[in-house]
Amino acid sequence: MITGVVLAAGASTRFGSTKQLAVVDGKPLPQHAIDALSEAEVDELLVVTGHDAEAVEVALTLPPEGRFVRNPNHRDGQATSLAAALHAVADDSQAVVVLMGDQPGVTADVIRALVDRFHETRAQIVRIEYLDGPGPALLSREIYAEAGHLYGDAGARTLMASHPDWVVDVRIDAPVPRDVDTPEDLRR
Repeated sequence: MITGVVLAAGASTRFGSTKQLAVVDGKPLPQHAIDALSEAEVDELLVVTGHDAEAVEVALTLPPEGRFVRNPNHRDGQATSLAAALHAVADDSQAVVVLMGDQPGVTADVIRALVDRFHETRAQIVRIEYLDGPGPALLSREIYAEAGHLYGDAGARTLMASHPDWVVDVRIDAPVPRDVDTPEDLRR
């Protein structure tokens, strides 16, 4: 079983309002990640909410395999949202694909590439490497415990930096999809 995770719990301090409610191409920002994971046919889909959780959950549409996980510690950084998701995954989850709720350009094809490489290699971490930098990652069950004890805003990047031998890259011939941190990013 492959679990898709969308991290959408942040307080959006640079955005000035709840950016999870901002509409891009006719749908709320995190809905793009939800739809990409659903199209990639993950077996389970978790959306981690925190800041303004009720409004965010009402705004989003989950597929049948989807559910919300609330992170009461979201103010303590992105790693707490990853931990909340890892504590909520199904017992038979083999790996999680982690997407940011503010990066609408990640496609189902990219997610499938992560999952395919995981099935080929059984690596602890499979990471997308775009032309100009890293993208989403897949974390195997083997490292759920270690990833669940991370802290701060770095998330799984800390694991990748401290264990480069765990990482297998999938190269994608495209630029990194832009994330939305400010209203100016949204207008672009």
